[in-house]
Amino acid sequence: MLKNKELTWFFIIIAIFLLTGCGKDPKLTQFQEEIETFCINISLLDTSINNIDAASETADQELLGYLDELNVEFQKLALIDFPEEFDYLQSLSVEASEYMTEAVTNYHSAYSDGAYDESIAEYAHENYSRAYKRVQIIITFLHGEEPDDADLTIEYE
Repeated sequence: MLKNKELTWFFIIIAIFLLTGCGKDPKLTQFQEEIETFCINISLLDTSINNIDAASETADQELLGYLDELNVEFQKLALIDFPEEFDYLQSLSVEASEYMTEAVTNYHSAYSDGAYDESIAEYAHENYSRAYKRVQIIITFLHGEEPDDADLTIEYE
């Protein structure tokens, strides 16, 4: 509903890539494992969201439940201690978590009292997209690449 299956595969591929790149540094290995866990959990939740039967009477509640779980995963991402070589990405993980929390809060508001408020849901989706955008940027940098994004400014020291 919120993301397509390509995103699910994106996170699975990232998790596999990070798993095969484990180094000897225990902090780096722990970091890679935490990022891998995040990617796998997000992928599973994304699949669950995409498999909700929209015609079901409980679809709204199922969606909100999965979104709550997604929010917890993003909060865990913000708490990951990024190694020194990736420290510049730490703030993006915090921003991603904040955007996801805002998205989930507004999705709950959009579905409150048995009604659906499309304008609140649109605002929630914007925040949801911003959260995922930050995760995609983090993962791109972890691959040693620079994101190809016109809205992203990279400052080199």
